[in-house]
Amino acid sequence: MIVRTTALSHVDAEQSPCMVDISSKVPTERRARARAEVAFPPNVAAHLGIYPSADLGAVRGPKGPIFATAKIAGIMAAKRTHELIPLCHPLALDYVEVDFHIPAAGTVEIVAICGTTHKTGVEMEALTAASVAALTIYDMCKALSHAIEIRSVVLLAKSGGKAAYARPG
Repeated sequence: MIVRTTALSHVDAEQSPCMVDISSKVPTERRARARAEVAFPPNVAAHLGIYPSADLGAVRGPKGPIFATAKIAGIMAAKRTHELIPLCHPLALDYVEVDFHIPAAGTVEIVAICGTTHKTGVEMEALTAASVAALTIYDMCKALSHAIEIRSVVLLAKSGGKAAYARPG
């Protein structure tokens, strides 16, 4: 038995998918931050130079500049989220940022931040940006190994709207 403590916003009374009616909402400033991680096998990380003090702008893979390409892909994906996720509203984004960090040898952390002033939030846009940037890194490097892993796509924080959220830890 499934117990629901809150109603799902994208399901109508007949339990059919529906787009949320935001027509009566007031636009507010909205921001969201999401993270994805990409883990490289040790030999691939060494080959590419994926270590904490690496200059990511200099890292090139078989298809070219890995992180510059992934950054553009993440930004483009955020702008097109409504075309990928069926019930998302189209948003005019005011801000999209995609950054990369290497917290440990062989691991790349992608952080995507999206912002808008609108009637609905930008969580899906930030999650999509981080996810597509991670997928692009995989695509740019898969000729070296198919053992590259995309891990832990999570919402880190959101502000604006009914409630703020910050992931613990």
